[in-house]
Amino acid sequence: MAHAFISKRIVTPQNTRPGALIVEGEKILAICKPSEIPVDAIAHNCGDNALLPGLVDTHVHINQPGRTEWEGFRTATRAAAAGGYTTLVDMPLNCLPETTTVASLEEKRSSARGECFIDWAPWGGAVADNQQHILPLARAGVLGFKCFLIYPGCDGFTMIDQQQLEAALPSIAESGLPLLVHAELAGPIDTAMQALSKADWRSYATYLASRPDEAELDAIRLMIRLCRQYRFRLHIVHLSTSLALEELHVARAEGLPITVETCPHYLHFAAEEIADSATLFKCAPPIRSKENQEQLWGGLRDGIIDMIVTDHSPCPPAMKREDTGRFDLAWGGIASISLAASIIHTECFHRGFTLDDIARWMSSAPAALAGISHRAGALEVGRDGSFVIFDTDAEFTVTRDKLHYRHTVSPYMNETLHGAVKATYLRGEAVYREGSFASEPSGREVTL
Repeated sequence: MAHAFISKRIVTPQNTRPGALIVEGEKILAICKPSEIPVDAIAHNCGDNALLPGLVDTHVHINQPGRTEWEGFRTATRAAAAGGYTTLVDMPLNCLPETTTVASLEEKRSSARGECFIDWAPWGGAVADNQQHILPLARAGVLGFKCFLIYPGCDGFTMIDQQQLEAALPSIAESGLPLLVHAELAGPIDTAMQALSKADWRSYATYLASRPDEAELDAIRLMIRLCRQYRFRLHIVHLSTSLALEELHVARAEGLPITVETCPHYLHFAAEEIADSATLFKCAPPIRSKENQEQLWGGLRDGIIDMIVTDHSPCPPAMKREDTGRFDLAWGGIASISLAASIIHTECFHRGFTLDDIARWMSSAPAALAGISHRAGALEVGRDGSFVIFDTDAEFTVTRDKLHYRHTVSPYMNETLHGAVKATYLRGEAVYREGSFASEPSGREVTL
């Protein structure tokens, strides 16, 4: 039986237009005029609410197996469904064991089975000593690899130095899969830390000074040089410094296969507005100045930054160390999977961006990075019938009941946001609608 979702605004890769989205079984059958709806289709009038492709988040820390007290597949995918996401790609660290071998990948798959409200896929890890595991992981179905050029905060997922990275890059290039790089180098951070030996770590200015722009710039310059030498697909995760935009632009104009992401917290918050001891705002790289934020929006406008993903990185509330207010002791990570679409819509509202931009940044570009555009990322005939009903006129205040992930703490608490997810459909079935969730998880692992 076909279902017809009628809206004045259906966001397609070509344009946003009125019409009807026809879903039959699990796939999009047609996008047509209301007068062309099949006579036997069940009609759903979405009115002024927009239909967007299901969102895709390629930067999520689900933490299962091993640290489900931090998050987990059930809670993360449930919160993601409330945020309009229909696919998550899970990072290979913060779980135990880390996803750096085929055996650990199979443990992750086992832990995910029957737990996911939306679709998911794994990234593999490129660490100090797993070069021989890169191609086996690729053959086993990871969508790409993540590495850290600096200590990542968890001992089991080791940072990779230049020599170790160069030993892995021929295999990564051979796989054809992207390498996602946490682009900070320790040198500038070590220098900054020496100068801050007597600083007040309850001050956000101290934390910001401890992760200078130069740490990102030096790392990005290194990765551009290696990309030029080895011709692998390079992806820069969570770009926070706008100072790198020009060099990234030049490298891409040269034809290097580089993509770039940033995150809602860098686009919504600014350092000048973060109070001392407000450790819920700690992330790495850090949230920088208001001027820097505007430059990041310029990078999105100019196409230098390709996508917006959450870096959803939850932890037990005690690890944020609100008791001490010390940024040096607090876990660095911000959870936002259930709010990101509304956060970005709020920011777009007064900047002249459109729903087409949001769909590109938060659906089609992440799907392309992950290599799953044949299934996700756009409302097109033949792709999965996974989409979002989004009310652009809604306004709400962030409260705990809006978060849905395991630990309902957030730096966005009490913020007023514009635009809300009304429903999320996964392959034609509602997994979230008006505050209610599907009774049983129906998500699957997405494969290339």
